[in-house]
Amino acid sequence: MTVIPDSVPLGAALPETADSTLLSSLSTLLTRWLPNQRWFAGKGRPLDGLTLAAATELLPCRPGSATPGLLHLLVTAHQGRDTDCYQLLLGVRAVLPPALVPALIGRPETGPLRGCAVYDAVPDPRLTAVLLERLRAPGRLGALRFLREAGTAIGSGLSPRPLNAEQSNSSVVYGDAFILKLFRRVAPGSNPDLELPLALARAGCREVPAPAAWFEAAEPPGGGGPLTLGILQPYLTGSSDGWQLALRALADRESFEGPAHALGRATAYVHTALARALPTDVLAGGELAALAEEMTERLDRATEAVPELDRYRPALRDAFRAVVDLARAGHQVPVQRIHGDLHLGQVLRTGDSAGGGSWALIDFEGEPAKSLAERRTPQPVLRDVAGMLRSFDYAAHSRGATAASRAWARANRRAYRAGYEEAAGTELRAQAALLRVFETDKAVYEVLYEARHRPSWLPIPMAAIRRLAGGPG
Repeated sequence: MTVIPDSVPLGAALPETADSTLLSSLSTLLTRWLPNQRWFAGKGRPLDGLTLAAATELLPCRPGSATPGLLHLLVTAHQGRDTDCYQLLLGVRAVLPPALVPALIGRPETGPLRGCAVYDAVPDPRLTAVLLERLRAPGRLGALRFLREAGTAIGSGLSPRPLNAEQSNSSVVYGDAFILKLFRRVAPGSNPDLELPLALARAGCREVPAPAAWFEAAEPPGGGGPLTLGILQPYLTGSSDGWQLALRALADRESFEGPAHALGRATAYVHTALARALPTDVLAGGELAALAEEMTERLDRATEAVPELDRYRPALRDAFRAVVDLARAGHQVPVQRIHGDLHLGQVLRTGDSAGGGSWALIDFEGEPAKSLAERRTPQPVLRDVAGMLRSFDYAAHSRGATAASRAWARANRRAYRAGYEEAAGTELRAQAALLRVFETDKAVYEVLYEARHRPSWLPIPMAAIRRLAGGPG
């Protein structure tokens, strides 16, 4: 059950007169600033223009005021035929403190904020504290709606600090109690990072932090549902992500098989809970054949961009053809909601990393490059399993493609699969051909990604391609 009391009068929707001139006064500044943000999805393509979807004052923005203002914008970026909607939190001050100078966007020369310092509000603790207060006492304000899960306790006066990790969103930690994830690129419809943890919490799953509160924007005229803008969840103090733990174990030449086994169990628990909490289905016949065709098309596109793949393409196509053979044999593949982008960086371990700790799965948003509809589509659980198996390979090869690192990866892949099988009550060995298909598809995706973004990492997925194609390495 969700609590939605009357709104607290901290701010207001902007008057139409201000709304009509606001974006034109900010357009030049934002057009220059947006493409340089790590979460901007349209890098490398011209930004043709911006339109304003909604504007709300969370704190009054008045030129010359001694107190800062906080402005919430939903802005649509136009790049050719593509459009993306972005959430912007803008601070407004007469004078910008030195600590916030790196966040400066600029000073508008016209409009309602003329002469003010306009900046990204996320690094400003005075302004991000307002978001927590809104979530503590939720309600509606302009196009925004703040909600809280019933029975949750959110303390006041928690000191905010932004996380500086490179990611497609922005996060703020409050004290050591909560973390607020702010989605930057948003779309109509419930974000899986809210939808799935909320369903899991209500189903009693303990392997995923339960959402305490969230906020959203009203459904746009075109429909599709409200836009999820931010989620407040418990902050797991003292936890470490699986990627760092794996690298540490490699560097110290320590076994990671115990944690890998426990992670397999945790993954299976989450999959089982999702299957109980949300609808499931099966793929068969033409749907399975279409899945194989999609994978083959991805392979062909990747080969055009990365010619090194060409020598392995016949063997990889054969792997995808196994899905067609399953369809012809009348095989059915269960599908359900899954994590969608599972790897060692998406899991946190609390307690004793050597064996007495526990795993939590986080970041259920799915692959950011995919549309919201794609990320919400039920998938075989093997897609998540394959993602984690590839992550063990990545960790091992990031320390060098040695015999020891390859043995480390094989041992942890076995341990993870064994833990998954125990908790799920299923044998992955019986699905070996299908698991190879999903691992191959993931490796093809990785090849294309690394070729475009991190060429020095390309040998890591190429080693997997050679192995999956039946060659050495």
